[in-house]
This record gives sequence, C-alpha cells and structure tokens, in this order.
Amino acid sequence: MKALGIGLVVILAVVGLIGLSVMGTYNHFVQMDETVKASWAQINNQLQRRADLIPNLVNTVKGYAAHEREVLEHLADARARLAGARTPQEAIAADRELSSALSRLLVVVENYPQLKADQTFMRLMDELAGTENRIAVERRRYNEAVQSYNQARRRFPGSLIAGFFGFGEAAYFEVPESAREVPKVDFGK
Repeated sequence: MKALGIGLVVILAVVGLIGLSVMGTYNHFVQMDETVKASWAQINNQLQRRADLIPNLVNTVKGYAAHEREVLEHLADARARLAGARTPQEAIAADRELSSALSRLLVVVENYPQLKADQTFMRLMDELAGTENRIAVERRRYNEAVQSYNQARRRFPGSLIAGFFGFGEAAYFEVPESAREVPKVDFGK
C-alpha cells in the first residue's frame, strides 16, 4: 500500500514537471510570437510614414514633371496597395512595388536639375532617406525576432509544442532580387 502511494506521488510529480515544462515552453512561444508581431508593427509604422511622405513628394514633382504621369500614377497605385495590405506577406509585396516605383521616380528626377534644387523637394528627400533608414533598422529587428522564433519552433521539444498549439513559421522580410542590382551612377549631369 505504501509503495502504491509512493508510486502515485512519483507519477504525479513527473506529470506535474512535464506540465510545467509544456506551460513554460508555450508561454515562451507566446512571448516570441508577440515580439514578431510588435516588430512587424514597427515596420508598418515606418512604411506608413514613407507612404505619408509620397503624396507631398508626388505633388512637388508634378510641378516640374507633369508629363511623367505614368510614373506618378504607378507610385500612387503602389502606395494604395501598401495601405490595403492585410498580412505581412501582402505588405512585403506591396513594399517591393512601392520601392520600385520610388526608384523610377528618382530616375525621372535626375532629368530635372531645377527640381533637385527645390527646397521643398530637398526636405522631402531628406525625410524619405531618414525613413528608409528607419525601415532598414526595423526590418533587421523584425528578421532577428523571426529568426529567434523560427529557431525555437524547430528545436526539440519546442517543435512538438509549437506544432500542437499551432505556432506556424514566421516569414522573413527579404530583399527583392531587383534591389540586388548594382545601381548606375552618372555624375555627368
């Protein structure tokens, strides 16, 4: 009888330790998942900041380059897609389009030396450059949070707990192939 009581206590102790371990791992995944979401929110804040600058930039460019309508419309469309993105993957794709449209706008600007000397345009470009730096910092932080989360998901016994409780893989914010191309610099103008 005494042996049965000791055995029952040992079994309850083991089950309790396993339960505490599962609970601790689950809570760790919740914390990491929230870190990924918070990091994504910071990227969204900076993307919104950039999107808010674009109408002012477009209006400034319109005054000098009214016939560059297609580039300006594409920029506005890309901004609208970013504003309408509902998931990180949609926002990443929309951000790629917006970055591409901004690049095309900057190529257009090269043809207008008087625009490059405009104080409003210069101030907006400085704001945009600062925002791009902030976006880069937040992307790095987001990817670091995603890396930690995904590593914990793949490690044992975390992989069992993550699978059981539905903690899916988080997506990295990756650089598009077009951004890897070496830009052409021409100081002749």
